[in-house]
Amino acid sequence: MKIMAFSDLHLSASRAAALVEASHEADLVIGAGDFCTMRKGLPEAMALLDGIPAPFVVVPGNAESADELRAAAPKNVTVLHGASTIVGGLRVFGLGYGVPVTPFGGWSCDLSEADAAAMLGACGGADLLVTHSPPKGVADVTSAGQSVGSVAIRDAIARLAPKLAVCGHIHDSWGTEGTIGATRVVNLGPMPNWFEVAA
Repeated sequence: MKIMAFSDLHLSASRAAALVEASHEADLVIGAGDFCTMRKGLPEAMALLDGIPAPFVVVPGNAESADELRAAAPKNVTVLHGASTIVGGLRVFGLGYGVPVTPFGGWSCDLSEADAAAMLGACGGADLLVTHSPPKGVADVTSAGQSVGSVAIRDAIARLAPKLAVCGHIHDSWGTEGTIGATRVVNLGPMPNWFEVAA
């Protein structure tokens, strides 16, 4: 399956246009959160992505809540937050929000490591793991050199061994990747990222 994935659109009309254009070549499109900015402009952000024709699976970032994303998403968009879906024979599990809790204050949608671990624990298997936050130690380094990813997400990847794990959230690590066991982990950023994953 040909997958196009991105994260952290943050209401960029030019980046959205490039994503919509590229999406016509995809069998599945993944959006790994932060479509708007600080809980503002989510309907407008989703409207920018309205031309995506492929099945479109998203998780909420820390800039929008799961309920807000479900309310704003068009009917052809599947919102995952502690849940899974099957697309073309691929099991896709998604978990949104900032993990661990961010320093950004009241607007940010975050989860503690314990809450994230409980939600990820509901997943019995996945071919593709989509999280907004990166796992601890992979594609999670800030401009100050701090590793700020999630231990719960790292542990889930190690346990589930998905074929691919994608994330966003840490802008300074966009485009970086690593591995946990045999799983490729990629911090996406707001540009088309292409993957081939067999069902």
